[in-house]
Amino acid sequence: MNNPIYIIGAGAIGMTLAVLLKQAGKNVTLIRGRQGSPAETDEASITVDCIDSISLSATVPVRSLEEIKTLNGPVLLTSKSFGNRGLAQRLTGKMGQSPLVLLQNGLDVEEPFLEAGFPRLYRCVLLATSQVQAPYVVRYKPVAASPIGIVRGLESELAELVKNLSTTQFPFRTEADIQQAIWEKVITNCVFNAICPLLDVDNGIFHRNASALTLAREVIDECLAVAKKVGVVLNRAEVEQRLLQISQRSEGQLISTLVDINQGRETEIDSLNLAVARLADRLGQPALANKTRLLGELTRLKAEKSLTL
Repeated sequence: MNNPIYIIGAGAIGMTLAVLLKQAGKNVTLIRGRQGSPAETDEASITVDCIDSISLSATVPVRSLEEIKTLNGPVLLTSKSFGNRGLAQRLTGKMGQSPLVLLQNGLDVEEPFLEAGFPRLYRCVLLATSQVQAPYVVRYKPVAASPIGIVRGLESELAELVKNLSTTQFPFRTEADIQQAIWEKVITNCVFNAICPLLDVDNGIFHRNASALTLAREVIDECLAVAKKVGVVLNRAEVEQRLLQISQRSEGQLISTLVDINQGRETEIDSLNLAVARLADRLGQPALANKTRLLGELTRLKAEKSLTL
């Protein structure tokens, strides 16, 4: 039996996954995540342009969450994390024992679902980029197999999820220590998603500009110190090298937070820099994240200003 897969979030990653899973013969439904946002159409014809000049297209059913009474299959959450608390409430009673996989950036994005008592909860660290080029047209670039790990669940179910969700173009893998993978990405995101929007520049700034790289290193050091306090120890040189690789490979591209600010949308900075700062506060050592906090607060203020324009 071809069990359904539900993707909440009709953004770039959500649409990419919907097309690639549908191409692989999966029963996929794309769900718009925002409350009160009805589906504009019963189905969408979506095109994914891959970096190897291959274009893949599929027609995918589109629904609002309110239209679906029961989600009787894996649910992939690709919407922005600032909506998680509301989504946890709206999903309660709809999922039964279906697994929920969070494909989102940031620290503690799973907390609303843990508090709501979701029994099967997994986190994925996306190692791929996807950008909307036009309505229902997405440009997609894989980097490596994206790890999925257990927040609350079973190893056997994790293995089955990875097998069920993986495609040639968008592979996943199991990860025993998902918190380490989360922190690795959070740290680079704290750099890109604060400094680039504040400077209004593309991702390539860190390999082009020594002053920007110096500031990035200070954020890295702070985040590593906070991570170490909660038992996550990372190699500093490897984190910086990863940052520089991303900067070089995405030269000319704008980070998602800057795109959101430019388009007057809410950002995810609260689950990045400001989440690291809140963790430092809870540890009783707020000074560990002074620069990370300041950059996050400035980014939040810039985003709030864009919402009022």
